[in-house]
Amino acid sequence: MTQPPQPPQPPQPPNGPPQGGYGASKESPAGGYGAPTPPGSTPPGSTPPANTPPVPPQMPPQAPQTPPPAGPPPAGPPPAGPPQAGAPQGPVYGYPNPQQPPGQPGYGYPQQQPGGPGYGFPQQPHQQQQPQQQLQQPGFPQQQPGVPAQQQYATQPMQPARGSLGGGAGGGRFGIDAKIITSAVVAIVLIIGAGFVYSSSKGDKEPNVSSAGPTGGGDKTGTDTAKGAGGKEKVPADTNSKVLFQLPAPKVGDVTGVNGSWATDKLYVKSGVNAVYGYDAVTGSQVWKLPLPGPLCAATSHVSKDDKTAIAFQPKVPTKAKEFWGCSEVAALDLDKGKLLWQKSYKDGDSKVSVDEVTLGGDTVATGSTNGGAAWGLEKGEVRWLPKVSTDQCEDAGYGGGASTLVAVRRCGDYDSPQVSVQNLNPKTGAPISSYKMPPGVQYAHIVSTDPLVVAADVGDTAGDGSGISDYFSVDAKTGKLRARIPANADKYAGKCDSTAVEQCNDLVVGNDRLYLPTEQHDGVGDAIGQTNEIVAFDLATGKPVPGRADAGAGYSAYPVRMDGSNVIAYKTGPYNKGGQVVSINGSTLKQTLLMTNPGQESVRGAESSFLADSAEIRFTNGRLYLADDTISDYTSDSEKHYLAIGFGTG
Repeated sequence: MTQPPQPPQPPQPPNGPPQGGYGASKESPAGGYGAPTPPGSTPPGSTPPANTPPVPPQMPPQAPQTPPPAGPPPAGPPPAGPPQAGAPQGPVYGYPNPQQPPGQPGYGYPQQQPGGPGYGFPQQPHQQQQPQQQLQQPGFPQQQPGVPAQQQYATQPMQPARGSLGGGAGGGRFGIDAKIITSAVVAIVLIIGAGFVYSSSKGDKEPNVSSAGPTGGGDKTGTDTAKGAGGKEKVPADTNSKVLFQLPAPKVGDVTGVNGSWATDKLYVKSGVNAVYGYDAVTGSQVWKLPLPGPLCAATSHVSKDDKTAIAFQPKVPTKAKEFWGCSEVAALDLDKGKLLWQKSYKDGDSKVSVDEVTLGGDTVATGSTNGGAAWGLEKGEVRWLPKVSTDQCEDAGYGGGASTLVAVRRCGDYDSPQVSVQNLNPKTGAPISSYKMPPGVQYAHIVSTDPLVVAADVGDTAGDGSGISDYFSVDAKTGKLRARIPANADKYAGKCDSTAVEQCNDLVVGNDRLYLPTEQHDGVGDAIGQTNEIVAFDLATGKPVPGRADAGAGYSAYPVRMDGSNVIAYKTGPYNKGGQVVSINGSTLKQTLLMTNPGQESVRGAESSFLADSAEIRFTNGRLYLADDTISDYTSDSEKHYLAIGFGTG
C-alpha cells in the first residue's frame, strides 16, 4: 500500500494583518480504579508521522469510498499492549476520592495555548497543535468518549460544537501565529515533564464498556440502568465502523480558515474555500454548493430544529494588497437547501463593523464585536438590536446561545481593568433577565452552557497554561446568584476555552446539572504503556466532585463531545494500533456503552489520527462520526494526502 495520510505539519503563519474581533467554545462505583483522586497534568502521548498531501482541487471533490492509503507509523515509544481484561485498576485520576487518600500531583505542565489578545482583537481558526501531538504514542493522536448524562439535559446546541467551533471563530489571523509558536513551547515543556505518580502499581484495565444498548437492562459489563437515562443514539448490531468518505483538503497558498461543520439527518455540511458544501451524510457525494463572496470567518454550532444556523464571512476575497476585508457579513444558512435566508451588516460611522463571533440563541442570531453586540431574527433577518452608545463604557463583548436561551458577556470600564458581568437575556429584545458580576481579576468570561448557566474564567491569570480556565461558575440564570464555584486546576483537567472568545470552549459538556470534564493525559499505571485519561463530573448545585469516573482505558484518551439526552457522547482516540471509538456514558453512573469502533488498519488509522482531538471539529449523529479540520495550509510540498474531513459509519 502507499504511505498512510500523516498529520499535517503546523502551517506557517500568514504575513497579513490580524483580523477583526476578539473571538475567532463521573462516575463509576467504588472499586476498580476507585473514586477519583486529584489528577495530575500529563502530556499527550504519541508521536504521529509527518503528513503530506497531494495538491487537491480548489473545491472539495466527490468523496472516494475507499479508505486512504497508508504506511507504517513513525518510530516512537514502544507500542502499548492490549489492556488486560480483569486486571485491577489503579487509583482514580481526576478529583478527591472520599474513600482513598488523594494521589500525588502529576505532570504539572501546560497543555493549553497561552492567552491571546483581549476582546476586540482578531481571532484565528484553531490551529493543529502538531508539536503537542508529536509527544503521543507512535502514530496517532488520542481522543476519547464522553460521558452520558442523566436527568434533564442542558440546552446545548443541537449540533454542538467540538474542537474549533463554539460560538464561532472570529475572522482574524493573529491567533494562528500565536498558536503555532505556543504549540512548540508547550511541546518543549511537556518533554521535560516528569511522570504521574500513582499510589498503586497495578496495571490498567480495559474500560468498563458495554456493547448493550444505552437504555438496556443492567449487566456486569457496565450497561446503564439509571432511571431516565438514555438518548437518541442507539447501539448498532455491529459497532465496527467503516469509512464512509474522505474529503481531500482544497489547494490553498497560505494558512486558510475553514471553520464550520454541521451534521443533519441527511447531510454533512462543511465550509470550504469561499464556499460552504453540503454532502450526502452516508456517501459523501456533493448535494449542493453555496459560493460566498469571501472566506467564512465565523460560524456557530447551534442549529435550529429545522436545520438553520448562522455564519459570518468577508465581503470579498482577500488579495496580497488587501489581506482582510473584515468579518462584516452576517447571514442565516439553511443547511438542508444550501441557501442563505438573509445577509446583513451594520456600520460604525462610514465603515462596516467586523464581528468577532456569531451565535444562535432561540430564534435570534447574535454577534459580538469591539463596537458592541447586534442581533437579528433567524427567519427574516429583522433587526432586534444594534450597539448602543454607553456613557459608562459598557458593551456586549459577545454572546452564548442555546435552544431557547441567550447570554451576554458584558464589559464595562477600562480595557486593562474591566468589570465583566454575565447577563441572561430575553432573546427577542435583548433585555437583561438577570446579571452576575464576575469576581475581580477576570478579563474574559467564557460561556460553557446557557441552560444551566455555566461560565468559565481565568481569575487573575492563575490557570498558568493558557487554557483560559482556572474556575467554573455555576450561576442561577433566573436570579443571577452564584450557585457554586468550581476550581479547576488546568494542570489536572483538559477542558479549555479560547483565551478571549466568549463561546469557544472545548473538551467539556454540561447536562443533568453536572459539568463533565476530561482529565489531562497521564501515564498508565503499573506495566501499562501509553497515555490515558478519565472523564469526571462536578455537581453544579454544590460544586463538589461526583464520585466515580469514566476510564478511557490503556492507550486511549477520552473527550466529551456533546449531550445526548441524559447521556454524554464521547470520542476516544486509540493507541497506535487501534482506531478510535465513540461511547455513550451514563450521566449518573458514568458507565460506558460502546457505539462505534473505527478500523484499525494502518491507512485508516493514519487518516483518523491526522485530526487532532483537541482542535478538530467532531460531530456524531445517527451513528455517524465526522472529523474535520478548521484550518488548512499549503501542502504542495508534501507527497502524502491531506484531508479536509472524514466520515465513519456503522451498519
